[in-house]
Amino acid sequence: MNVPLLDLKAQYATIRAEIEPVVKEVIESQYFIGGPKIAELECMTAGYCQTKYAIGCANGSDAIVLALQALGIKAGDEVICPTFTFFATAGSVHRLGATPVFVDCDPATFNICPESTRAAFRCHRNIKAIVPVHLFGQACDLDAILAIGQEMGVPVVEDAAQAIGTEDAHGKRVGSRGAIGTFSYFPSKNLGGFGDGGIVTTNDEALATRMMRLRNHGMEPKYYHDEVGMNSRLDALQAAVLLVKMRHLDAWSSGRQRNAAFYDAQFAAAGAKDSGTAMSAGGFALRYPKPAPVGARHIYNQYTVRVPAEIRDAVRQDLADRRIGTEIYYPVPLHMQKCFAYLNYTKGIFPHAERAALEAIALPIYPDLVPAQLEHVAASVIESVRSRSGSGTTGAGAR
Repeated sequence: MNVPLLDLKAQYATIRAEIEPVVKEVIESQYFIGGPKIAELECMTAGYCQTKYAIGCANGSDAIVLALQALGIKAGDEVICPTFTFFATAGSVHRLGATPVFVDCDPATFNICPESTRAAFRCHRNIKAIVPVHLFGQACDLDAILAIGQEMGVPVVEDAAQAIGTEDAHGKRVGSRGAIGTFSYFPSKNLGGFGDGGIVTTNDEALATRMMRLRNHGMEPKYYHDEVGMNSRLDALQAAVLLVKMRHLDAWSSGRQRNAAFYDAQFAAAGAKDSGTAMSAGGFALRYPKPAPVGARHIYNQYTVRVPAEIRDAVRQDLADRRIGTEIYYPVPLHMQKCFAYLNYTKGIFPHAERAALEAIALPIYPDLVPAQLEHVAASVIESVRSRSGSGTTGAGAR
């Protein structure tokens, strides 16, 4: 049995009849940049994300750059972001000439750690923004991060690239509470296009107006530029595809939640605990994702388990031998990346992120998985962990 990490062909087969006519419509209109499809997607996204405004752009990385530039971030400024995340979060800070200030992750959720965030303000004097990431489809502790931002007088930009439709414990959609929310339409996302794409959300009219201008070379009116922006427009073909996919998004997210619940139950029955239990507590050598708080909504863009570092690669190989796709999100924390060596972070400074990088394995979670595939994945993971960890207990040295 083959179980890829993600099967976009399976998804496309279910919506082909809806997609092809709208793509043809755009092609026949020859209206590829701007136009009614973009406006419709922006309106629908703003409503879905519970915000007043949404502005399409070329990709999720540009979305962060647009957000930070609209907030006045410039060369020499410092911006807090988690070290355990995809590179674009910090890369976008660097693109503006600003300096990423890395902070550790929470070991139970992988999300940004509020305590580490607060500590960063004691060591850095020029922090101008905080960019938390709602990692893997689960909201970070936004109450704590927003409180820190308010106390320190800096805006919060929510990186929700993996989390469209995610809700916090108050039932608020991510991207609606910070100054700006940023999203990615990369094809592997819960809501993915047929190429690159992104969007930003905000409730602030002035910020929305500025980001609309910045995405189009800073131009307003045509051929007049009071500031330098970028060429970062979402094209109409992507908007047309995304409008169709948005009609299915909640059903797809429910499918991911259903699959996650199956894995949770299978792993718990085998003796595993959720990631709220430290690995050093012993027991079956696997930690499945800690459930979201009551009232929150986790959309499982990824389903990431933890196993002891000493067996992680062997477990992945066992799964590959059984034709099960996996991935490591993320093998190298950003503070340890070669391109950020100039920041002089030392190994061991962010122990939770460094441990997570050695223990994490993402399993197939997409909604088109059939019961036999889910059973194959769960049984294979349990068998591999049990055999690789000897007695089935974790090492005392692991978290």
